[in-house]
Amino acid sequence: MTLLAVERIKLFSTRSPYWCLALVLATALLFALLMGLITDSDGHQSASTASSQVGLEIGMMVFMVLAALAMTTEYRFGTIRVSFLAVPRRSRVLLAKTAVIVVLGAVTAAVCSLAAFFLTKVLATSPQQPLQLSTGADWRVVLGHAALFPIAGVIAVAIGTLIRHSAGAIALLLVWAMLLENLVMLIPRAGEHITPWLPFHAGSAFISDGSFAGGPNGASLTSGGPTPVQGLLVFIGTAVVLWVIALVVLRRRDA
Repeated sequence: MTLLAVERIKLFSTRSPYWCLALVLATALLFALLMGLITDSDGHQSASTASSQVGLEIGMMVFMVLAALAMTTEYRFGTIRVSFLAVPRRSRVLLAKTAVIVVLGAVTAAVCSLAAFFLTKVLATSPQQPLQLSTGADWRVVLGHAALFPIAGVIAVAIGTLIRHSAGAIALLLVWAMLLENLVMLIPRAGEHITPWLPFHAGSAFISDGSFAGGPNGASLTSGGPTPVQGLLVFIGTAVVLWVIALVVLRRRDA
């Protein structure tokens, strides 16, 4: 518990986490505001439970930046050496830091997703589809982000541990999540079948309501992709593999 408290204090000892969390909330509410007010050519509001969560996709990218910085700033300022001197078992340090990010991600995502949903619901007075949380699928579309944010945070911590440099880690995470997986779609014949199973696209399947076949950045996908549970398992598996690799590298190389 002491190590967890130390990691929490270190995380919030700079301003960047506060700015990142504020940006996550602001992005979620801004897009919810737009979804609640936008109307089509006939004057009908197209807001839905799924569309109220559009801003959370960008919010997850911002949270990954926060998670990566939690690790890379320690290398930048040399505090990681102090941590390893105090706790020689490096696995405990990485585990504690990851646990703090996981809890923070779950809480942040739950608060932002619910706030975005209710803001859209208040603004959309006559939506084509009722905004409600009456089924398990509705809850998954909204609160599913509370599972995706922590997983994405684990991936970011692992990348930050492997790369060490803030700019490099953040660039890799954003290019991977927003560009590389979509470029796979350009592979003739196989691309459209592979892309839905790539980590971030697969993760997006967990919060999809089935009203559209899409992935990060609005990429159009064909049918035959993972189910919500399969998508979540692919995302979790990716995070676990990267975290284990990061732990092995962390234990073998100099701080």
